[in-house]
Amino acid sequence: MKDNINDLMKDFTGNNVVLIAGPCSLETEEQINNVAKRLKELGFKFMRAGIYKPRTSPDSFQGLGKEAIPTMEKSCKDHGLFSVSEVMDPRDVGDMAKHIDILQVGARNMQNFSLLKELGKIQNPILLKRGMSATINELLAASEYITRGGNKNVILCERGIRTFETETRNTLDISAVPVLHAKSKLPVIVDPSHATGRKDLILPMSEAAIAAGAHGIMIETHPDPANAKSDQNQQLDLDEFKTFIEYVKGFCARIGKKLI
Repeated sequence: MKDNINDLMKDFTGNNVVLIAGPCSLETEEQINNVAKRLKELGFKFMRAGIYKPRTSPDSFQGLGKEAIPTMEKSCKDHGLFSVSEVMDPRDVGDMAKHIDILQVGARNMQNFSLLKELGKIQNPILLKRGMSATINELLAASEYITRGGNKNVILCERGIRTFETETRNTLDISAVPVLHAKSKLPVIVDPSHATGRKDLILPMSEAAIAAGAHGIMIETHPDPANAKSDQNQQLDLDEFKTFIEYVKGFCARIGKKLI
């Protein structure tokens, strides 16, 4: 981790648009290294990958668990990247905080208050995702469980909410971005991959999020999405990801922002 956490958090300010990218789940060492190599080649520095994966069905892939932490840590260190991964259990916070730079709270754990209180005791940045049925005020209340515990390094994430619409996995609430800015000083990012569940919508929803004022976007990319163990339809392959970056960089430049 950066010696100075404040420097890391400063990336999520001003005209910066922080890119966090990587596979839905860490599956193999080769897979994660291929993604890390592509991120480094393109000049980015934050890689996400699920080590623990809360899934709706118990029959779905649940992640490799604790044994994958060293693989994630080593891949990021070898490629000069910062790691982002989800923590689910309060008992895992201390160990993950030593090896993972940014700890993510997934949508299903947004109101896991025991977990939030434990995250308030550390200083790693916490990426807090909005629950799929949570209001904006409920998201902000969840963030206070962390900040009041002493950890002010919280990043809010809009990742889509549940509505009656069935064309997308969730409904991406773009309006949440400016509303959160008005109600909080915490940085706000958007996850269009999980919001839509469709890789053909990732680019337009990313541009919409950036135009609305998001400090960053979280994108899923995988060397072989068709054979991914989770969320195949929303992951860009590495060539698609490179093309996506070219478009988003250009869009950011046109509106006075910088993709980092």
